[in-house]
This record gives sequence, structure tokens and C-alpha cells, in this order.
Amino acid sequence: MEDVQGTLGGFRGLRAELLVALKKSQPLTAQELGAQFGLTANALRRHLKALEEDGLVRYCREVRGVGGPVFAYSLTESGEQLFPRSYARVLATALEALRTTEGGSEAVNRVLEAEWTALVEESSPVLSSLPVHERMAIVAELLTSKGYMADAVVTQRDGETVGSLRIHNCAIRAIAERFPEACAVEARMMERMVGAPIDRGAHQLTGCVRCEYRVRSEQLSQLETEQV
Repeated sequence: MEDVQGTLGGFRGLRAELLVALKKSQPLTAQELGAQFGLTANALRRHLKALEEDGLVRYCREVRGVGGPVFAYSLTESGEQLFPRSYARVLATALEALRTTEGGSEAVNRVLEAEWTALVEESSPVLSSLPVHERMAIVAELLTSKGYMADAVVTQRDGETVGSLRIHNCAIRAIAERFPEACAVEARMMERMVGAPIDRGAHQLTGCVRCEYRVRSEQLSQLETEQV
């Protein structure tokens, strides 16, 4: 988390941690955030208020089951922009020119695959001898180092063991919005690095708070799992 916080426009400490927590699981109430940090909701509200005044956080009223409405906090667009987006906008402009002049989507795919291939080849010597769940953990670390804010978890879903590689911050969001094929290339390369068939269980471009790649494999069946 410290590496991510270092990019958040100078924010440090609890306020940086709040921004990261909202990035991972927004919207969240002050009570839910308090449970994460071991603090009371009241102790957090002044920090949330300060982030709101900075234009980074907003809240809305939500009705959740029985009882009165609650205030749920999420990031504004300015808050989202604090998280790394790499060189995505520059590359998106270059890809647009490439698609126009050099052969359309096929040329774009070649460039996108070349970007990922370097990471795949760099990580291959380390990953090739590891079981799938360990590969996923290392892939998450590699992606985080590139600004993707990723983690890997193993869970039980409907009685089946599932490994999930979760990406909370898309470092190439500007590219994916203009070139949907970027997501298909990403999925293929994730599969190569993980070394097992995957499917996308969540996708930021469809409105999900994160992208999630799931591995269903007998190689995961003996692992200790986290119930959800």
C-alpha cells in the first residue's frame, strides 16, 4: 500500500489510506471504513470531510435493508485521477494515429501485445516453476509495480475453489476506453503469466469497481481458502 500512497498527490497517513480503501471497495460508509481501520466513524468523518472539501471524495444517501438511509462515500473523478494511469493518454493518442495510418485494429493489437510481452518474458523464469496460486501472488506484485494496484486471493464460491486476481486501478484506463481490444490482450497475457485458463468475473469498463480474473483449477483445490 505504501507504494500506491506515494503517488497520491502528497497525501500521507490516514487520508491516503482512506483514498486507497475507497478505491478498492467504494462506496463505503464511515462505519465500514471505521471497521477497517479500528476507529470510530466519528473519528474518520473529519478526514472524510477534508477530502470532500478537496474535491476528492463525495457521499450519497443509500438505503440498505431495514433502517434509515446511510451516507456512502466514494471517489470523485479528481480522486480517481490521483491513482497512477502510467503513460496511457500519450499511448492512446499514438495508437489512434497507428490505427488510422497503419492497418487498423490489427496494428493496434500488435503494439498492445508487445507492451505486455515484455512483462511476460521478464517474469517467465520466476513464474514457470511455481504452482498457480503462487504465480498469481507474484503477478499481482508485478502489476502493482506498474500502477495496477492488484492483489490475489483464493476463495470458495458455490462450493468451488476459485483463485482471483483483482485489479483495483487500471493503469491504462484511457487506452481501454478508446481501444476495447486492450482488455482482450490483457486477458490473454494474464492467462500466459498465471499458466491456467481464466475468465473475467468483473470489468471496470462495464461499471464494476475493479477488474477480476478468476482461475478455476484443481491445482487450487487443496489450498486453505477464505470464505465469502
